[in-house]
Amino acid sequence: MKRFLRREPIYYGWYIALVLAITTTVSFGVLFYAFSVFIEPMEAEFGWSRGELSGAFSLSILIGGLTAFPVGHWLDRHGARLLMTVGSIGATVMVLLWSQVSSFPEFIAVMALMGFFGAAILYEPAFAVIATWFSHSRGTAMAVVTFVAGFASTIFTPLSHALLEAYGWRQAILILAIVLGAITIPLHALVLRRKPADLGIEFANQKKAAQNGDVPTTSLRAVLRSRYFWLLTLAFSLSSLSIFAVRIHFIPLLTSVNIQPGSAALASGAIGVMQVVGRMIFAPVERRFSSRTMAIGVFMLLAISMTILLLGSAPWLIVVFVALFGMAIGAHTLTRPLMVADTYGTAFYGRISSTMVIFVTLAGTMSPFAAGVMFDLFGSYNPMLMLAAGFSLASVALIWLLPKAGR
Repeated sequence: MKRFLRREPIYYGWYIALVLAITTTVSFGVLFYAFSVFIEPMEAEFGWSRGELSGAFSLSILIGGLTAFPVGHWLDRHGARLLMTVGSIGATVMVLLWSQVSSFPEFIAVMALMGFFGAAILYEPAFAVIATWFSHSRGTAMAVVTFVAGFASTIFTPLSHALLEAYGWRQAILILAIVLGAITIPLHALVLRRKPADLGIEFANQKKAAQNGDVPTTSLRAVLRSRYFWLLTLAFSLSSLSIFAVRIHFIPLLTSVNIQPGSAALASGAIGVMQVVGRMIFAPVERRFSSRTMAIGVFMLLAISMTILLLGSAPWLIVVFVALFGMAIGAHTLTRPLMVADTYGTAFYGRISSTMVIFVTLAGTMSPFAAGVMFDLFGSYNPMLMLAAGFSLASVALIWLLPKAGR
């Protein structure tokens, strides 16, 4: 009787996934989503242009992308515990300094360093940890992390606004820094571990462990010189061009076709909700299909959603677009790391994934600017939408052409 009542202990990787879900939510909320709340009060106090403020934030994102490779190299060699703990400390200090800036050069320096430390605590290192601790349930574990983090804007945008109204922008940012440090530093330091063997436990005891564990099937140099890797990188870079161009310009896109600003903001917020829905659907679906098939489906869904937006601005078309586009970009966040881990295993995951992230980030950083230039040239967002749909279809074709061997 005791044999049947005895329950298997919860695999430690799930505790790590839960911790990363919490820390990435707080990190994204403070380092990314809170920024928009403080643009106007900083603009009012310092007289800096909106272009200067957003340019500094774009620099933060760019530096985060460029820092991805050394972060990945460290993760492969030493694991995430020390890296993410130090990253949390550094990011907290940078947010504290942000609350005290008095000149634009200081602000630029703080934003640049915030991007540097942010690279150590956001999705990329979190995905590397999940790839190391999971195999058969890897997609589900990644979905757990991103499902919770999908609510970062829902939590921290109104929280930041409430703090701004109550205390002013400097005190509000100071409070957010304390929140960031108090939650992320101890969780990263106390819970994270490099790999299951460090705790004397099996690698999730899952079906793919023997195939996708720590034993590399090829060298890192061979991976980075392979046609497969660069086709995969190009596919995700093109899809990121499409996503960032449409996501950043979505509200002005709607207002340009006479949609009321309030309705446009509501539609934009609904995309965030649908991202979470897409991640909820992703976990059970990816168990039935290969990551390659999932990527084709996601890219196709992106192309369809953008084509729908080209058909007009009727409310029902916008609703359909929001649903499809939101679910697609929610699943897109999970598809790339899952495909890298399934193809190459975990031995070089950090360096392989981070090399890809550099190009994906560059594409995402450039595309909003390019979309704005196209609107200035044509007086309409339709050319941008057609190009974005074309890039998504090109991503489908590139994944379709990948060598079957995956090397």
